[in-house]
Formats: sequence, C-alpha cells, structure tokens
Amino acid sequence: MKRKSAAPISVLIVEDHPTFRMGLAALIESQADMTVTAQFGSGEEVLAAYARGIASVILMDLRLPGMGGVEAIIGLVARDPGVRVIVLTTYEADEDVFRAMQSGAKSYLLKDMSTEEIAGTIRAVHRGGTEIPPRIAERLAARAQREDLTAREREVLQALVRGRSNKEIGAQLCIAEETVKSHLKTLFAKLKVRDRTDAAISAVRQGIVHLE
Repeated sequence: MKRKSAAPISVLIVEDHPTFRMGLAALIESQADMTVTAQFGSGEEVLAAYARGIASVILMDLRLPGMGGVEAIIGLVARDPGVRVIVLTTYEADEDVFRAMQSGAKSYLLKDMSTEEIAGTIRAVHRGGTEIPPRIAERLAARAQREDLTAREREVLQALVRGRSNKEIGAQLCIAEETVKSHLKTLFAKLKVRDRTDAAISAVRQGIVHLE
C-alpha cells in the first residue's frame, strides 16, 4: 500500500453490494492522497450516521434497498448544503442522471470507469469542482430540454410500461378511460414519441421507469 499523504482526502462509500464496496474501498486506499473513513449499505444508514466533517467526498450508489440514492442525497444536502456527493452507478439513464444532479450531486460516474477516472473525479470534486463525463453531460443537456412529467403522468406511464390497457390503467388509478387517453396524448408529446410502444421503450431507456 502506498504511504498516505499528511492530509488525505476522506471518502465515505454508500453501496449495497459488499463485494463491489470492498473493491471500491481498496481502489481508494491504493491512492496515496485518499482514505476511506466509513462504509454503508443503505441510504437510511448513512443518514443516521452522517455528521458534518465525516468525509470530504461521498460516493453514492443510486440503486439502494429501501431509500434510493437520490432521496439519500436530498437528505444529506438538507443537513449539510456543502456536502460533496459523487453518484457511482451501473446505469446512465437520462432521468437518473438528471435527478441526481438536480438533487445536489457534484458528479456522476459509471462503475466500469477506470481507476484513474474515478480517482481523478474524487480529487476534482474535493477541490470544489463539478466533474461530469462528456457523454453524460451531453445526455444531461438533452434531458434538460424535455418537459417534466406530472406525478399522474408518471403513474400512467408506469402502468403502460407494465402492459396495462387504457381501461386497466383507468381502473388502477380510479380515473376515466378518456382521462387516460388525454394523459397519453400529453405524454407522447413530452417524450416526442408516436405511440404506446415507443413511449414504453423511451421511458425505460431514459430511466423514467425502471423494470425491476
């Protein structure tokens, strides 16, 4: 192991998969200017234990059991507006990126990125920067141009992706079938698609709806 610098960057990891978490911790500890100060497996755990100064940078997985990564980021920012969070995830869906950055994350890294990219981003965020990979930045800019969906539109879209008919969606949401059709018309316009199939594909591809 490399000899640590006098004041290494302290990193906190929030990741529910133990094997990946251990590998990530080893990667960080291999850097002479970094050290891991704490590790948690859920958003609830990190919020319960978080105190200002516990770490310089937090690496946050988005897909966590119970409370999701975005909700955990919102909670951390509410407690400490200066908190520096880097989202680290397998996914690069537009909606996930957008929600994480809107919630206060400073960067967004994919888990298959190199050691140099991950370490470099941690250093940049520690210095106060906002570091986003070019391909992620392009998709984030495109997402910002799309109108936000209402809560009801998201419910309709979720049901559509699960193969529900208009009648079934209406019964599930306790709304008229004509109201469902009206919501779908608005959804198609916002997503810039022509039909139900394209809407379902777009919703999953962009991360608006997740198939568990």
